Amino acid sequence: MSKQAEFAVILKMNPMFADLGADELQRLSNLCHTQHLASGEVLFQKGDPGNALFGVRRGQVRIETGASDGSRLTLNFMGPGDLFGEVAVLDGQNRTADATAGEASELFVLRREDFLGFLEREPKVAIKIIALLCQRIRWQSERMEESMLQPLPVRLARRLCALAADFGSEVHISQEQLGVFVGAARESVNRQLQAWRKDAILDLQRGRILLRNMTKLTAIARNE
Repeated sequence: MSKQAEFAVILKMNPMFADLGADELQRLSNLCHTQHLASGEVLFQKGDPGNALFGVRRGQVRIETGASDGSRLTLNFMGPGDLFGEVAVLDGQNRTADATAGEASELFVLRREDFLGFLEREPKVAIKIIALLCQRIRWQSERMEESMLQPLPVRLARRLCALAADFGSEVHISQEQLGVFVGAARESVNRQLQAWRKDAILDLQRGRILLRNMTKLTAIARNE
């Protein structure tokens, strides 16, 4: 399968492009090129021009922002099949967060001018984008609610379930990164993970978490 065909598959899996026909997807994917990132390499920083839409072919990209105390807050993890950069590439404004490769990665890149030209020819895609952005706003609101109202076990279980949906039962993330992701100290995260380890819900290895009982973890995430 060519890289353009792979990008077409990724686009088809995204709600923004799901209703496009094969010919439309092919025309859009033909506009892309690929970019390689080394582990730890910065793709863009907050304030950089929003000049491209990205899709992950392989690897992982962290979307992060800085807090007032100098710490880093991870907003999301992007893995194979994920698209990101929609907001900045649509409004032409600066990036609202940083993007850094969590491991060696290969990305599909669709430049803003090519993407906007396509939208002018395909208005139904523009309507899909509006719906997607509304969905993102709802997701951010839910995260804010979690951080303010939900106890740590629920927040932690929800994050692990979300990561498992993207990356499978073997989640490559440090406890420190996970703590930043759920807004808790590493020590608090470690205590909860150790408790779940004793209950055979998961297993801990260096730099990764193996999820053993998704049924129990999902129940915790639902606060059941």
